[in-house]
Amino acid sequence: MKDIISRIFEKRELFLIAGPCVIESSEHTYRVAEKLKDICSDNQLPFVFKSSYDKANRTSIESYRGPGLERGLQILGEIKKDLGVTVTTDVHSVYDIEKAAEVVDILQIPAFLCRQTDLLITAGKTGKPVNVKKGQFMAPWDMKNVVEKVLSTGNDKVMVTERGSCYGYNNLVVDMRSLVIMREFNVPVIFDATHSVQMPGGQGKCSGGKREFVWPLTKAALAVGVNGVFMEVHENPDDALCDGPNSMPLAVMGRVIKYIKNLSSEDWGEVIV
Repeated sequence: MKDIISRIFEKRELFLIAGPCVIESSEHTYRVAEKLKDICSDNQLPFVFKSSYDKANRTSIESYRGPGLERGLQILGEIKKDLGVTVTTDVHSVYDIEKAAEVVDILQIPAFLCRQTDLLITAGKTGKPVNVKKGQFMAPWDMKNVVEKVLSTGNDKVMVTERGSCYGYNNLVVDMRSLVIMREFNVPVIFDATHSVQMPGGQGKCSGGKREFVWPLTKAALAVGVNGVFMEVHENPDDALCDGPNSMPLAVMGRVIKYIKNLSSEDWGEVIV
């Protein structure tokens, strides 16, 4: 796990964060993690496994949230130990952070909570790397203040993730300029390819999405220049309990990861104007 963290922050190698949106069962979560690990190993692409023990911001009270803190962290801990993978998960409250930090390698701050100072400070004080998702309501340059909140704790392992901006109701659009702007913060910048095609609340009691745009946007982000790619992956997205419409099928990830690795080695070039 330390090797992956070093490759992300010191060597600045391109890496993948991927996994099911939420833990549905220990068996399903394990299978997805194992397959993604094997594919990334075959392609020498650093891999971070992600799944959530609780999705606290679901559209409807009827929506599945996950197994909860205790059971969810137990499952993530078993996957980390058995597969030897680096693991991350969302934290939604200050209360959760201490327990989550005992298990996972990277703490992820959800987009809706990216300005919550107490959450950022507490996460930073753990010494664990912190990945902050840019809020749908945030300008990219304003994320500098968010980064500085974590840095104020003495923790310099901060990442920021672009996941689209609100464009009218139930729609997100990615401004690729934000990736360039946030690179100026001198922290790893990640492109969340699956949440960027989400349609928040677009199906009434749950979010919709257009997964056919995931790969085109991923290619665009790689061309612009990012340090990491984030994708939600499920064995059968149409049956997923969370974010199915924008999740990638596990069956296609072999090709996707191979293409990511190949494109990352391209010399796109820079033109100074």
